[in-house]
Amino acid sequence: MKTELVDVNETRRQLSVEIPLTDVESAIDRVTREYAKSARLPGFRPGRVPPGVVRQRFRAQILHDVAHDLIPKSIDEVLLSQGVEPVDTPDVKDVVVEEGKPLSFTASFDVVPPFEPGDFADVQLRRQPVVVHDDAVQQTLERLRERAARYEPVEGGVADGHTLVIDLERRTTNADGTQAPADKHEKVSIEMGAPANPPGFDAEVQGLAVGGSRSFTLTYPADYAVSELAGTSVAYTVDLKELRRRVVPDLDDEFAKDLGEDLDSLDALKARVRADLEAESKDASERQLRADLLKQLAKRLPFPVPGTLVDREVDRRVEDFARRLMSQQIDPRRANIDWAAFRQGQREPAQESVASALVLDQIARRDGVTVTPADLDQELERYAERTGLTPAAVRARLEQEDGLGRMQVGLRREMTVNAVLGRVQVVE
Repeated sequence: MKTELVDVNETRRQLSVEIPLTDVESAIDRVTREYAKSARLPGFRPGRVPPGVVRQRFRAQILHDVAHDLIPKSIDEVLLSQGVEPVDTPDVKDVVVEEGKPLSFTASFDVVPPFEPGDFADVQLRRQPVVVHDDAVQQTLERLRERAARYEPVEGGVADGHTLVIDLERRTTNADGTQAPADKHEKVSIEMGAPANPPGFDAEVQGLAVGGSRSFTLTYPADYAVSELAGTSVAYTVDLKELRRRVVPDLDDEFAKDLGEDLDSLDALKARVRADLEAESKDASERQLRADLLKQLAKRLPFPVPGTLVDREVDRRVEDFARRLMSQQIDPRRANIDWAAFRQGQREPAQESVASALVLDQIARRDGVTVTPADLDQELERYAERTGLTPAAVRARLEQEDGLGRMQVGLRREMTVNAVLGRVQVVE
């Protein structure tokens, strides 16, 4: 077999291969015999079609199968003998497969050349201080109060600050005078003063009592933010079913006790909130420290990041974003997103992410960082706790999805980050 491996650039290789005619003819004969076992042709009994007839009748399919069989095997054989490991499936082109001729093709692929990531004694990182200000504690307490708010029935008529539960009928008259069908909704909650309320709606329902009904027409301005309503007139009929007032609890000892059995006073609640905020700040500081380290490691890659790996990372980021949209009941295909621009915006962070991962992998190989079965079991247990599954169920799912290897790679990189952080200068 004739081969030639050429360096296109630091990370790109091109392999040219010519498979001898004897190997090609042997493969053609083998594939022909397989076709003959199941060939169905007029005038011949099943399984009795002469090989020459089969070879002539199914020539194109046979040659395709021969190429599909010989090309991957020859690529694997050459790369193994050369000690070359591509980062993705080689891109095969210029295939020539004909009877009576050797089979030839070219295959291009990216590689990660070996390199020295260097020492880390001169790396300096700054850890952000863990600081929780009093106003942050107070803001958190206010949010807790808002979440604990309840609604109480109100007697009398509608006034500012009330929440209405109404049956609503709308009938729109377009700018050209045409009228849309009536639009009806039941038990709609409307908060007086809410920005989303139609212009003039609050004034029209002022004073309305529970059980009462009111009809009125509102005209939307020509420059209204919702273009479908701009310049239209809408006739409303409102039937008030309930009238409620939002009540926010006082920030006192009783409020603290309502939040947890182990909280006996407002001071205890404040202490708990401060401790939680300090833990969040500490976690954020640690994440930032690691992010800063990865940025510095990415700069140690002595060659451009292979394009194949960047494309793969961009694809992963786009797919992850689309999944997050779907988890929020948003159809990615109908979302108002310029996906081409989004992909382009992900290329630079993807390059940095891949570069830091390549450096971490090289450090792990150099320093002998390995993941033991016990390490993997502990990671599975942590994952199980987060997902509410058993470790065995998590392992089974990951094995089914070929995810166990990815978890192992990620764990090794995390262990490598911890090892490197132990060698750099961290300024508090």
